[in-house]
Amino acid sequence: MQPLIDNARMFGQRPEEFAQLAQGQSPEVLFITCSDSRVVPALITGARPGQLFELRTAGNIVPPYTSDRPTGEAATIEYAVEVLGVQDVVVCGHSHCGAVGALVRGDDLDAVPAVRDWLAHAADRPRAVEPADPTVAEAVQTHVLAQLLRLRSYPCVERRLADGRLRLRGWYYEVHTGAVREHRTGTGVFEAL
Repeated sequence: MQPLIDNARMFGQRPEEFAQLAQGQSPEVLFITCSDSRVVPALITGARPGQLFELRTAGNIVPPYTSDRPTGEAATIEYAVEVLGVQDVVVCGHSHCGAVGALVRGDDLDAVPAVRDWLAHAADRPRAVEPADPTVAEAVQTHVLAQLLRLRSYPCVERRLADGRLRLRGWYYEVHTGAVREHRTGTGVFEAL
């Protein structure tokens, strides 16, 4: 923890770099990804403060939209799309994902009921050709596509897609190589950026 504290102390030593951030934010991208500590959106994209609006959830799950019981995730998505006017939404899954791996293997999660109940929002249970593969690559990629489909059911997303002011992108990040792939609708596969 001490190195993190030391960096935080030094971070505030450069106020001139951050003064303009007080004027507001205008990110172009909503980046939805996993809470996994190995996935760092700004590091992956090279984004500076103010460029990404982030939503991090266990397993990069986008819960079903419901107007009668709004969630923090739905509020974040709606705010990014309607208020901030992001032009792109990226759903980024990653290799070695514990959440997707647990779903693929059908792990008993009774000891962590909040995790178990959250993962029930994953849409269809992702499958893997090789369930023993620790990267769970195929399952994660299928899961990303399911979350993109789920996003389309959000009214604000549906409206912005219809009028061409929003694009949805599916990414897959390999934690063991640093490679990033994007789903190409033309080929139906994740290809290098």
